[in-house]
Amino acid sequence: MCALSISFEERARRIHERLLEIAEKEINDEKIRSITVELLREPKITFVRVEPRISFYESPAAPKNHHSYPGGLLDHTLGVTEIAMQLIKVYRDVYGATVNKDIVVAAALLHDLFKYYQYEKDPLTGGYRPRSDWYLSHEFAMVSELYKRGAPDPLVRAIAEAHGTTPFTMVESQIVHQADSTDSQFVSKLQDVVWRACLDLELEVEGVRAIKIFHEAMKRAPIFEYAKVYYSQGRDGLREYIKKLLGLAP
Repeated sequence: MCALSISFEERARRIHERLLEIAEKEINDEKIRSITVELLREPKITFVRVEPRISFYESPAAPKNHHSYPGGLLDHTLGVTEIAMQLIKVYRDVYGATVNKDIVVAAALLHDLFKYYQYEKDPLTGGYRPRSDWYLSHEFAMVSELYKRGAPDPLVRAIAEAHGTTPFTMVESQIVHQADSTDSQFVSKLQDVVWRACLDLELEVEGVRAIKIFHEAMKRAPIFEYAKVYYSQGRDGLREYIKKLLGLAP
């Protein structure tokens, strides 16, 4: 089925189902698997009373950096998890490393899960912004939630270390960190291509604002759909593609 024939909600639901499938099939430890599946199925903070302002499905991974589009958090979570599983194989096969796959997979799936609590809709841009009343970074929120749910210490440590803000004490957290960096940097480059095309449209079409059409465009099609057009038709071809997709063509 063509990616453009699938609605945003359906695409998000399919990615969410894939994340759950990975957790259920790839994590052998019953305790780690149970906690991970529960959090993925209902990504809710319970250690403190707080409500999100956007949905998990619509959340970007970051408002202005990598995966800063609707559904970016889901895309990023799946990307990091798939990369991390491949890195396990590389480090085992090439270097003979001993790696706890359960910890890597669970940490990859959960490392950014609570980011959607940090953001709210930006009424000026149509995108997202950090909420001003939120006091806890997403990784600390996940650490607290895991402790409350009785998660094993190695998983808590992996989440705490995976973002690179504390010293690494486990190879598992280093693998997740590397997967996180790889996915973030790669998709940022593709995202920049779409952003430049939107800037071109702002100059070309009267009344169009790049920041507003960017978020709408990213909701209409997967990022690699735009990459495919760009690599085959160039910057001008991508501009025309977005113009037609959003109904901006005269």
